[in-house]
Amino acid sequence: MNLQTFSIIFAGVLLNSAAQLMLKAGAKTLGTVTMGSGQSLMAAACNAATQPWIVLGLVCYFVSAGLWIIALTRVDVTIAYPMLSMGYVIAALLAWQLFGEPLTSGRVLGIAIILAGVVVLSRS
Repeated sequence: MNLQTFSIIFAGVLLNSAAQLMLKAGAKTLGTVTMGSGQSLMAAACNAATQPWIVLGLVCYFVSAGLWIIALTRVDVTIAYPMLSMGYVIAALLAWQLFGEPLTSGRVLGIAIILAGVVVLSRS
């Protein structure tokens, strides 16, 4: 995989991670959504559709999907798809910083394993 292709994949991963964090920020403003009646779900959906963080997160997903399609025209899916795991690393570290989510020793070990796998895959 060349640097340009890796950059496209990494940009998509960054956007995907950003989307997750924006959706979380928007979800925090919504509060807990209950799975009650169809009417309550519709009200929650309308409320979510007006949350700027949620809308921006969905836009990031859309752009990320476009980059993903470009990446798939350049590399095998068996190489590209595991690279998405970098998104977990980025999201976990930023969620820890931005939302105070715990970063336990088990999560740190998992992140290290993911990063080792990404290095191995990027060299194949």
